[in-house]
Amino acid sequence: MQLSDVSAAIVTGGASGLGEATARRLAQAGVKVALFDRDTARGEAVAADIGGLFCAVDVTDEATIDAGLEKARAAHGVERLLVNCAGVAPGKRTVAKKRDTGALVAHDVETFARTVQINLVGTFAMIAKCATAMAGLDPVTADGGRGVVVSTASVAAQDGQIGQAAYAASKAGVVGLTLPVARDLAGVGIRVVTILPGLFETPMFASVPEDIRKALEAGVPFPSRLGKPSEYAALVTAIVENDMLNGETIRLDGALRMQPK
Repeated sequence: MQLSDVSAAIVTGGASGLGEATARRLAQAGVKVALFDRDTARGEAVAADIGGLFCAVDVTDEATIDAGLEKARAAHGVERLLVNCAGVAPGKRTVAKKRDTGALVAHDVETFARTVQINLVGTFAMIAKCATAMAGLDPVTADGGRGVVVSTASVAAQDGQIGQAAYAASKAGVVGLTLPVARDLAGVGIRVVTILPGLFETPMFASVPEDIRKALEAGVPFPSRLGKPSEYAALVTAIVENDMLNGETIRLDGALRMQPK
């Protein structure tokens, strides 16, 4: 499938970071892009800048997903590309010690469940709803291709660090979805691929002290730096244009293997 075949795309988490970079790259290629995000101010600004459409969507809220899809399709038509970038990354140990009293406390279930709900359930909800609409489109490739889904996991899915139980489990779930969903959707010509980014220059790193940032960069074998969101976006477009990429997870990490902490 060529980018010119992608008349419309939806990018969740499109107001910042990897999602924003992807939305910008797609828009530059002439794709009509709808940004799904909870950050209205930032989302509307990015959408205005790229000539796209902002939809206030919380991927844990099915009603807002449905409203966002209705708005996006009314403006752009049915999407041929879904890029799932919405996510959260809390840091909590399974058992921690309070600094003031030394008492041991368990990781709260609410944080764990919320992380899974956003990162995993939200990703699946978007896939199921978008794939249903894509399946009704006419094929645009000789093989019968109708659409592409790209989801975002993390190297933490395979190398989860101390304090990443919730995050790693949710992202491992996204990895686990990839092959069975690709098989589910093979009959209707929709490909499914997941990217596992390593350390990237996203808003999460904006407040990281310079010394810690340099230490993190030094741990990446080559290139020894944080990844650029534009590099993630470039991989998304490469996936779209390579029809044999399906049911696969791809690490994008400069050969990084995360240490326990």
